[in-house]
Amino acid sequence: MGQRGARAVFMPSKFVFPGGSVDAQDGNGPLQPGWISDECAARLAGGGTAPATLIAAARREMHEESGLTLVPGPAATLRFVFRAITPPGRTRRFDARFFLADAVHAQGDATGFSGASDELSHLQWIGLDAARALDLPFVTEVVLAEVTALLAGIPQQGVPFFDNSGPIPTFRRLT
Repeated sequence: MGQRGARAVFMPSKFVFPGGSVDAQDGNGPLQPGWISDECAARLAGGGTAPATLIAAARREMHEESGLTLVPGPAATLRFVFRAITPPGRTRRFDARFFLADAVHAQGDATGFSGASDELSHLQWIGLDAARALDLPFVTEVVLAEVTALLAGIPQQGVPFFDNSGPIPTFRRLT
């Protein structure tokens, strides 16, 4: 996790996961094997952006903001664990997908983050309990609760989705 700058327009001073928007360079190529399971790909497919594009964006943003490069493994490297669309009326809106990866799939300077951009400061590996004590956006707190449950072995009954795209906020699970 890292901390956004105090002068950032969106979520100033909040601790967040590396991430950001899809860029044109992320493309719409085929989904390469080893990145996500077929189940995760199917859950991602209904969101309007190709799963391969979302994976490419996640990998690029991870590298830009942390200096770390994600590499695929023999089993799925990334797990789609949460989706949220920001409520109307916010200074910035996003349609975010959150992924979970084992740190074994991260290559680079994993202690000093020397290859990171200056978008996030105080980059650090942090335990779930300690992360929850930081100044977090609400959605990050909810994602951490979901990850905590997954790591405790509680089966995920579909990917949680906070959908604020319309006039009535909706919570549902993507199955």
